Formats: sequence, C-alpha cells, structure tokens
Amino acid sequence: MIAALNGAVDDISKAMKLHRVWIALAHEDIGDQHRRTTLGPLWLLVNYVAFVGTFVFVFQPAGKDAAGYSAYVAIGLLVWFYLMEVMSTSVALFQREESFIEGTTLPLFVYVMRLGLQSVIRAGYAIAGCVAILILSGSPVAISWLWSLAGLLLILVVTPALTTVFAFLGTFFPDSQFIVGNLLRVGMFFTPVFWMNNGQDPIQKYAYEWNPFTYFLEIVRLPIINGEFPAHAFVVTITASLLTWVVALLLLGRYRKQVVFLI
Repeated sequence: MIAALNGAVDDISKAMKLHRVWIALAHEDIGDQHRRTTLGPLWLLVNYVAFVGTFVFVFQPAGKDAAGYSAYVAIGLLVWFYLMEVMSTSVALFQREESFIEGTTLPLFVYVMRLGLQSVIRAGYAIAGCVAILILSGSPVAISWLWSLAGLLLILVVTPALTTVFAFLGTFFPDSQFIVGNLLRVGMFFTPVFWMNNGQDPIQKYAYEWNPFTYFLEIVRLPIINGEFPAHAFVVTITASLLTWVVALLLLGRYRKQVVFLI
C-alpha cells in the first residue's frame, strides 16, 4: 500500500510540473468543441439558463414555497450537472486518450487534470449564469455565501480523485460507461436537484438522507438559500472526499503502468 501511495504521489507531482501541458490541452479541447459556432463557449451558458428556466417553469410550487425556488433549482442544477459531467466523461477517459498513453511517457494524472480543467471551464459559464439568476431572483448577498464558495472549492478538490476512480472503473469494466450514464440520468430524480424534501413522503425522505450527492448540493445551496452553515453536510462531504482520494491514490499507484495494456 505504501509503495502504491508513493507511486501515485510521484505521478501527481510530475503531472503538476507539466501544468502548462494539460492547461493548453484543456483550452484547446474547449475551443474545438465549439469551433465555427456563432456563440462559441457561450452556448454553455445558454444551455444552463435554458435548463433552469424550464425546470422553474414546469416544477415551481405554488404559494410560499415559490419564493426562492429559482435560486434553489439554479444551484442544484449547477452542482449536479458538474458532478454528472465529471463522472460520465471520466469513465471513457483512458480509452479516449489511448493514442497519447501509448505514444508518450506523460504521467497518467496529466489526462485526469486535462479532463478536470475542461469540466471546470464549462462550469465557469454555468456559475456566471447561476449568479445572475440569484441576483434576479432577489437572493440577498450575505457573508454566508462564503460557505457556498468553500463548498465549491471542496467539490473542486475532489474532482481529480473522482475522475481517477471512474476512469479506472471504465478501464477495468468497459460496460460501466453505459451503466454509469444510465444510473446518473435516473439518479437525478432521486437527488434533490429540483424537488424539495417535505419530510412526509418516506421514499423522498430516504432518497434525501441516504443519497451522498444530496450533501454536495447542500454545502453550496444552504448557505445561500437559508443563510446557514451546513455542518452535517460538510462532515459527510469531507469524509466522502477523503475516502475518494484514498481509493484514487491506491488505484493510480497500483495500476498506472498497467493502463496501457488494458485499454
């Protein structure tokens, strides 16, 4: 185990020294994805705002619960879409990078950071849209918003670990890219992205309390919606993040040299 951890740390250290490589590759990927389009990457902002508007129009509750629902959905979709993208695109990461992995000696973590930075750049446009929606919906800017920023930073920190775990999952079990995609699409309805927990429906209550993604949403959403510090949510997400990093380091340290033979 110690040897695996040392190998993982060495791979990560080498990748960080090559930060210019994966930063350049990530920016090139974003540009290629929107080449020759009229709005370019601004389509990411348009898509996010369109999703929020649709969910608010269709699902906004009547009465007092309508107040703040736009902000509730905007933050929920921001976090969920980011996590869903990270997991779904990571499953096929090493297969997509096959030519690089076989033809270069770059550290494996370079590809992890390349994909992670792509997701962060795309999320940046969604964050801009989310802030605009929060302001337009009348959410008062308060010091508690700093806890939301801390929640976003925690999600950012766990992103490389999450990417690594799902990338190895896709390498060992190629069918998992279809399984993960289907589970995430269904999982959206079992995660309080656009629905609120009323504490009365037992299935809804179970989905809220036992779904780990709930707490990743809450560390960003509760400080803005309720102005409170979600201590329990932070404990759960920090614990989950540490466990994810441990698994990622063990996988990276143990199998980084075998990936070329598995893809």
